[in-house]
Amino acid sequence: MPPAANAVPSVLRRATLPDGRLADVHLGGGLVTEIRDHVPGPAGPGVVDLGGALLMPAFVDGHAHLDKTFLGSPWRPHVPAGDLRSQIAAEREIRRRIAVPVEERATALAHRMAALGTGYVRSHVDIDPDIGLDGLHALLAVREACRDIIGIQLVAFPQSGVVTAPGTADLLDAALREGADLIGGLDPVGFDGDLAGQLDVVFGLAERHGAGIDIHLHDGGMNGIAQLREIARRTAVLGLGGRVAVSHAYALGQVDAGEVGRTAEATAAAGVAVMTNGPAGTTPPVSRLRDLGVRVFAGSDNIRDAWWPYGTGDMLERATIVGLQCDLMTDADLHRAADLATHEAAAALGLTGYGLTPGGRADLVVVDAASVPEAVAAHPARLLVLHGGRITADHRDRSGLSDGN
Repeated sequence: MPPAANAVPSVLRRATLPDGRLADVHLGGGLVTEIRDHVPGPAGPGVVDLGGALLMPAFVDGHAHLDKTFLGSPWRPHVPAGDLRSQIAAEREIRRRIAVPVEERATALAHRMAALGTGYVRSHVDIDPDIGLDGLHALLAVREACRDIIGIQLVAFPQSGVVTAPGTADLLDAALREGADLIGGLDPVGFDGDLAGQLDVVFGLAERHGAGIDIHLHDGGMNGIAQLREIARRTAVLGLGGRVAVSHAYALGQVDAGEVGRTAEATAAAGVAVMTNGPAGTTPPVSRLRDLGVRVFAGSDNIRDAWWPYGTGDMLERATIVGLQCDLMTDADLHRAADLATHEAAAALGLTGYGLTPGGRADLVVVDAASVPEAVAAHPARLLVLHGGRITADHRDRSGLSDGN
């Protein structure tokens, strides 16, 4: 059958819901209007028969770098660097030599994400004295151009530091005025060597602009734990609970159970979320953190760029990676892995109206699987993707599934 991209269905018939029920999902005005147990009957106009395929809420990628990707340009061999500063310098030089503009590469990645069922992505964008606001302006254009297929949040990210890069604080301030949604940070101690200095800027700008915060924290051991607790303390003092995230938080995977418990208690109480991409090496203890009340969510991080050659933008694949790293094996565990890339990520990003529920936005993905655990374990084909109730990708012709089956 021909692709039905841009069609606006009224019913998704014979959908398997995440809880296992077979249902007919009614849509209208870009929303889910009703979910009924499936009743056999003839298909009518506007009815798309899913034949029992799994219907999930759109995936949410909680951490990406759209401005860094090489996607859309020729393959570039990875060049390792010795440390963080060396990698940043090498990346800057590589990106200068790429002929394909940032906007074009970022658009290619956004379209790939959307086709794989991601409805929302939080992208960090480099802001520093060398790049200025050029990357932000490119991604603001991408956000507008892609608004009908994917929602994009932008974090003003000080890739070269804050205190150690004079002028960056003013650039971050300007970025928030010009359309960035959140303020970022980077290893206040390990990179800037000034915990209070960097966090004064980051939290000060967040308070001034009413913006959220998302800080990269790679620093390990008790050094990283101390920074995480200080971020939690400042979040609580300013009443920013639910609007602050720490990305990576490797330190939580490098200290004993007592330290994890004490830090998780402070982090959960303050409303600070933790993002993981399930990296090789140290990974935060996802299950323990969630049991202790910490919101944990998933993101792709780098996708085929100067940091590493891997990454596809597929959030089901990312859930698989996190699941493998964190020993998530039972069906209940696999449901939790999916949550990291759906409901937990949506809550961390502050999305409203999210979810496969009456009244929720019809941002949905149909997966060629019979259950959520199967989808996570195999990350199979996406058959249909809807954004705001409109079909934005239709791959049913590859599976043999068609309307009226």
